Amino acid sequence: MIRPILAYPDKRLRNPGREVTEFDEALHTLIDDMAETMYAAPGVGLAAPQLGISKRLFIIDVATDDDEPSDLRVFINPEIIEAEGETTFNEGCLSFPGVREEIDRAERVKVRAADRDGQAFELEADGLLAIAIQHENDHLDGKLMIDHLSVLRRRLVHRAMTKRAVAADAAQ
Repeated sequence: MIRPILAYPDKRLRNPGREVTEFDEALHTLIDDMAETMYAAPGVGLAAPQLGISKRLFIIDVATDDDEPSDLRVFINPEIIEAEGETTFNEGCLSFPGVREEIDRAERVKVRAADRDGQAFELEADGLLAIAIQHENDHLDGKLMIDHLSVLRRRLVHRAMTKRAVAADAAQ
C-alpha cells in the first residue's frame, strides 16, 4: 500500500524514531508499504518518520537504472559506527519535493543495523549508498537536509516549502 509522505514543514518530521523491538508481521507490512511508497515516489530511500511513524527504520535502493536489478536494503535500529572522508552531493528528499541542495557528508560510512527479521549486520558503504545511509539516518534523529544548509539557503528553502504547503492546503 502506498502511504502519504510527510512534506516539510510538517512538524512530525522532527520526531525522532523509537527503537524497534518487535520483528513481526506488522513490521514486515510496514517495510513492504515503505518500499512500495518509495518506488512510487520515486526515491532511493525512505525513513519511517517520513510517514509519520516513529520507528528507527529506513530502507534504501540505490539501483537507479531501469535495467539494474533492485537492491532493496532494510536498516532497523541503525547506528553509524564509522565515518571518514568528506564529500559534497546534490541531494533531494521525498519530504522536500522539487528541492535539491549541495550537502556535505562523510565519504564512507560503516553502519550496524538489523534486517527485517532482526538479524544484525554491519555494512561498509561509499558513494550514493553512503550518502543515502547518512541522509535516512538523519531522519531517525529528527534531522532534515535543510539543517545542513547555510542560514540563507535554509531560509529560502523554508520559505519555498511553506508557500508550497499553503498552496496544497488551499487546493484541498
